[in-house]
Amino acid sequence: MRGVGWRRIAGRIGWRRIARQTGRSVAVWAVSTLTMLALALLLPDFRLQSADGDSATRIALTAALGAGAFGILSAVVWPLLVRLLLLVPALVLGLLVFFLNGSLLLVALRLNPTGRGAVAPETAVIVAAVMSAVASATGGALAVRDDEAYRRRLHRLAARRRRTDPPCATAPGLVFLQLDGVGHDVLRAAVDRGLMPTLARLLAADGSTPAPTHRLTPWHTDWSSQTGASQLGILHGSTYDVPAFRWYEKDRGEVMVCNRPTSAAELQRRAVAHTGDGGLLTADGASRGNLFSGGAGEQALVLSIAARRRSRENRSRAGYFAYFSDPANAVRTALSFIAEVAREIGESTRARFCRQRPRVSRGGLYPLVRAFATVVERDVVVAAVMGDMLAGRTAVYADLVAYDEVAHHSGPCSRDAERVLARLDRSIALLARVADHAPRPYRLVVLSDHGQSPGETFHARYGLTLADLVRAGCGLHVPRRAERTHSGTEARAAVRAALRRPVEEGEQHRPARRREPIVLASGNLGLVSFPDVRHRMTKEEIDARHPALLSTLANHPGIGFLLVASVAHDGVLLGPGGIEIPLADLDREPGPLARFGPGAVAAVRRTHSFPHTADIMVNSAYDPADGEVLAFEEQIGSHGGLGGAQSRPFLMSPLELSEPVAAGERLTGAEQVHRVLRRWLGELSGPQVPLGAAAAAEDERAA
Repeated sequence: MRGVGWRRIAGRIGWRRIARQTGRSVAVWAVSTLTMLALALLLPDFRLQSADGDSATRIALTAALGAGAFGILSAVVWPLLVRLLLLVPALVLGLLVFFLNGSLLLVALRLNPTGRGAVAPETAVIVAAVMSAVASATGGALAVRDDEAYRRRLHRLAARRRRTDPPCATAPGLVFLQLDGVGHDVLRAAVDRGLMPTLARLLAADGSTPAPTHRLTPWHTDWSSQTGASQLGILHGSTYDVPAFRWYEKDRGEVMVCNRPTSAAELQRRAVAHTGDGGLLTADGASRGNLFSGGAGEQALVLSIAARRRSRENRSRAGYFAYFSDPANAVRTALSFIAEVAREIGESTRARFCRQRPRVSRGGLYPLVRAFATVVERDVVVAAVMGDMLAGRTAVYADLVAYDEVAHHSGPCSRDAERVLARLDRSIALLARVADHAPRPYRLVVLSDHGQSPGETFHARYGLTLADLVRAGCGLHVPRRAERTHSGTEARAAVRAALRRPVEEGEQHRPARRREPIVLASGNLGLVSFPDVRHRMTKEEIDARHPALLSTLANHPGIGFLLVASVAHDGVLLGPGGIEIPLADLDREPGPLARFGPGAVAAVRRTHSFPHTADIMVNSAYDPADGEVLAFEEQIGSHGGLGGAQSRPFLMSPLELSEPVAAGERLTGAEQVHRVLRRWLGELSGPQVPLGAAAAAEDERAA
């Protein structure tokens, strides 16, 4: 019976496949042995022979046994170590990669039966890193012509494998890839200039294909042009009561910050309650690297679940294990991380030396934050999406934050940001290659959540912050040395969540004195709230309390317009020179909103209707000639309010899917994008995710 069973297994696997696998393993072992021999010749603290010397055969045997032991330990012990280290912060795990890999080499040499081989601990780190990289490259090169081997190799990068293997649907699945912060015009320019050849081929912009396979459609955000509002709307169908990136809620006495885990979880809960359904990804979906889950059953690096204790329902950190369980991945990412830190230090030094303007501070921990966003987050998320495609999941939504983080500090059109776009294009090309090996066909939708508008900071131009200006208008003391506002980006939040650090002090509400307002910044959008007044104050109440405040703000050259409630007119728009326009009259007299383009009036009115809109909403000045705004945060590429490219993201979709909107119509608001993506899921015979009550009612009104 045993013989019959073995023959059945052998027949099922195939002798040729066994031979190929054995041949590849032997080849990798041989290359690793040669690498170890070469390193022993080059590194003085690494030897493979006794002090008295050995024959060449004995040295080669020592190298072969050492390389074999190291390979076995890397395959068996390394995944166990990484799983145990999920208890420590994820970023710390990345920093421990070299130490762990070097430790495995020390153990491998100690287990060597020849009794030869010794290496200094610091040299062991170098030897192990080189051997892991060489073994990974050799295995990949040998497997590239073998589709099954390539699929197995990519499976090891998967975020989570399915516990069961149900039959995979034959209908196409959808992969939604969000390029955070990439505006429509920036993408168009990058494609035209050859920075993103993969997307250029899809759009037939490079002339290499006779016809395009995708279309490029701009869409327009709400007033709050930032990831928290846009991604909540795209994934959960609601941007209701999200007035900014951060705002103060008087009824709860708390500052909400979209990229704080507890706030993200609350916003997701509210959106689900408002729409009546779980989200875009509830049917066989996966959410990777996002602020919100979209109702997906498979989640990795999702901020809204980062504050919860890890469980079977909370898999955010499992994505790190799936990626770092391969030591070659860990070494490659760690090396790229160090290179990115060096690149940022070099670029910031060059900017200071050349007296580049505008410029913001890029010191402190920022080089590490940038490297996390452009290397670690990218590698883990892309690997997770690969695994989802190879597992045959129906809908995958992933966010890559690299461009957004770099553009905030280097500028949306800087050389730094362009390099990031080129690297993102290579990630898209990799996913396209993986689709050829997936068990079902896939359609790729590339989109962004907002753009970025250039411009110097409000503080750099006028020497004071928005908070200083508000205090002056209230007759309060203004410090001589104005404090700069911190930049609150998605990558910083991801790093804090990975390190399990508390919320930044500036984001935490502290009890305020009666007449001291809370001033918060969201890019070029500012919010002023008076915490001791439980309701939203009206213009009349603010004037009675601080007669000079509204005129001080409205007449400042760095401010475009103000929105306040009004007893007489429900809400009014204030501008320079005493401009005061009721919201009901903005259609015939847009006043300061005219320069912000079509859609600004509707966006302002909608925000005015939110329960948690601030007492005073402040939008910075905007120059249509150069597209520049003035950020109230330390950013030279900003988003969060109205003005320029920040409100104009893109949606790139396959031609076989229906047009996002009818010809001549505008695609406006993340909620409408959400309905378009749901429609496409249905067109591909994917999950028939029903619209929530709010979205269904909106569709009926539109019809």
